[in-house]
Amino acid sequence: MVTQKFSTQVLAGGPARDAVLSALASRLVAAGSPTVVLATVLVGDDGPSQKYVASKHRTANEIGISSVHVELPATATQEEVETRVAELVADPSIHGILVQLPLPSHLNADSVLDLLPPEKDVDGLTSASMGRLMRGVPGHIGCTPLGVLRLLQHYNIPTSGKHAVVVGRSTLVGLPLSVLLARKGIDCSVTLAHSRSENLEDVCRSADILISATGVAASITAEHVEPGAVVIDVGISRTDAGLVGDVDAESVNGIAGALTPMPGGTGLMTVACLMENTVNAAVMQGVRIP
Repeated sequence: MVTQKFSTQVLAGGPARDAVLSALASRLVAAGSPTVVLATVLVGDDGPSQKYVASKHRTANEIGISSVHVELPATATQEEVETRVAELVADPSIHGILVQLPLPSHLNADSVLDLLPPEKDVDGLTSASMGRLMRGVPGHIGCTPLGVLRLLQHYNIPTSGKHAVVVGRSTLVGLPLSVLLARKGIDCSVTLAHSRSENLEDVCRSADILISATGVAASITAEHVEPGAVVIDVGISRTDAGLVGDVDAESVNGIAGALTPMPGGTGLMTVACLMENTVNAAVMQGVRIP
């Protein structure tokens, strides 16, 4: 039985998100408010996707980024979707392109995403973007992994020389986050764990920074957490009780040195980091922004 010893710090996403957005707005003003344009592509009428896209446009406009939206019916063919995306790619006034996922099941999402050049792939989802991350070449990092890093940085969580355990090996979060945390200047020693890892509780308890991104509700409990460890909850599950994370917060509270809430934690960072990638995309395409 783990004895509760710590007053667990809450790593709320709101202040960290606001800091990222404020810094971006200041950069744009200092540059003379150049035109920076984010384009989104939405296929179908999925309610949550429509809300997500609307929030992205609202946030962009609040900090001085222009936005355009392309909406196609759920019956759109592969050719129709790819044609519209290709038009955005060819338009020099468009700096960043986000294709809202998931696409309807009859569409091949990889073929659509492969049309995006790494400079405009502000979601950081393509093979080219992942390759740039692996090789340390300038490009766009996935918004959720980048959001985790920005959250750690905002709260001055030490990373150099620390052992980070990332639970979950998806190409959207776990894998790129593991690479990102091991980069020079961040300097974590990283263990990438998953559902087939033996002695998962022991592996997790070895972490100074424990990050779970599996989408398995309440799968990280007190038995996984070393007293004083920083625990970052990236997973999200919809239950009858509402949205919950991977971490059983009630059991971990008082053991972890710091813990992100769910909701209100890492999810708030995703849109902010999309804006960061969009501003950086404009810089990569010749817009002068300090």
